[in-house]
Amino acid sequence: MTAHVGDFGLTRFIPEAIRSNQSSSIGLKGTVGYAPPEYGMGSRVSTYGDVYSYGILLLETFTGKRPTSDIFAEGLDLHNFVKNALPEQISEVLDPLFVTGGEEGEGTAEEKLKQDQVQESLATILKIGVACSVESPRERMDISDVVNNLQKVKSTLLRCGIN
Repeated sequence: MTAHVGDFGLTRFIPEAIRSNQSSSIGLKGTVGYAPPEYGMGSRVSTYGDVYSYGILLLETFTGKRPTSDIFAEGLDLHNFVKNALPEQISEVLDPLFVTGGEEGEGTAEEKLKQDQVQESLATILKIGVACSVESPRERMDISDVVNNLQKVKSTLLRCGIN
């Protein structure tokens, strides 16, 4: 499955009459794996659901694992896969594209600092994805906090010379 742009912002497109009808026969709203758990239980479409979908998409982007992957069975899902690795074992869950190479202690002090800042930024991004994809809608990270934290990560990476 692939997330679709239509999975985000559903609250703006689905008429209020349908959103407020909890027994609607329309079915699950969103793509399987990206739709929040409460939608499967008949809850209304909400911005909390959009935050969940964004968190899952963020986790998929940085792990390279789809939420519907066969590795997720017996209670393990993408959210818990990443959550269990935070903060020390992120290299175990990151897509190899994001894992910096080199042996410990190699390179100049400046290169080591840059590598540490990149790893810290990646850990922050994964933490945001986990905070967005918690099961309880009201415990999910507020989207304005998501934006602020991602802007801080961007600033850090730009200061390191990473575009």
